[in-house]
Amino acid sequence: MSVSQALDVAVGLIVVYYLLGSLVSVVTQWINESLETRGKALEQYLIKIVGDKKVEDLVKLPQMEALRPIRYKSLFSIFGSVTEPKKIEKIPVATLVDAFFDLAGLTSKKEMDLLQLAELIDKLPDSDGKKAFIKWINQGVTNIADLRTRTTAYFNGMMEQAAATFRARARSFVIILSVGITLLFGTDTIQLAKTLWSSAELRAIASAQADAVVAREGANADLSDIIDNLGAYSIRIGWWQQEQLPQTNNVGDWALYILLKVVGLGLTAMAVSQGSSFWYDLLKKVTSPSTSSSSSKSSGWGSSSSTSSSSG
Repeated sequence: MSVSQALDVAVGLIVVYYLLGSLVSVVTQWINESLETRGKALEQYLIKIVGDKKVEDLVKLPQMEALRPIRYKSLFSIFGSVTEPKKIEKIPVATLVDAFFDLAGLTSKKEMDLLQLAELIDKLPDSDGKKAFIKWINQGVTNIADLRTRTTAYFNGMMEQAAATFRARARSFVIILSVGITLLFGTDTIQLAKTLWSSAELRAIASAQADAVVAREGANADLSDIIDNLGAYSIRIGWWQQEQLPQTNNVGDWALYILLKVVGLGLTAMAVSQGSSFWYDLLKKVTSPSTSSSSSKSSGWGSSSSTSSSSG
């Protein structure tokens, strides 16, 4: 087995994973922006903090309104440049604390006795934020500065939970899309590896694509470029462009074909779900020896790996 040939096959697979991963990233970003998934995840935690009835009052405060991102109103608004404010996606904790204290009527207060503080908190609707304040007051925390410190720590945790919720949902989108795009393109890792192994021309295309990705495209690519680059591999939508079906009635041959197909597609889906950035970074490490001195090339896989690791 030729080590350089095996490395070329690996580069070819990585390029395909990167391109399909980029396609998944583009679609995922479009879905997240269209459905406002990040804003909705954050809104869930704002409701926990102030309650369903007060969340609208909270997000309408001036310091909160200023955080709303401006995006196209709809998919077709790109033609008329029609934009509108969307749901808030990220809030600095200090801003959220100020907004909550404004909403609770605590901002202008320097010192309050226990009764006054309890009356203000009691006016808040039932929420986790109200329960937290009641617990602190029952523990004897009545100083406004101390309450602000505790609220800051509490909101830090809530914002981290909101971010984790969004990441989990986005990850689900990525996995589902990875499976869908793999099935749509019919990209079978096992079959593609065989094709790359047997075709010096395709391996040369893969090497050129790898250099182009690292040199010019970066970790993100334009959607049209992705489709064009996939076309260079003759990977287009349609299963009819894949290998021929077994020309036999033997059940064992068909069972083996189906098994290898499922495994090959599964490997592709798992690889693509790692994301384009992961494959770009790996591609950068793998291809870096080819741009270094010729002595690095002749030193074999082990030394190439160490060289790329130190340079990456």
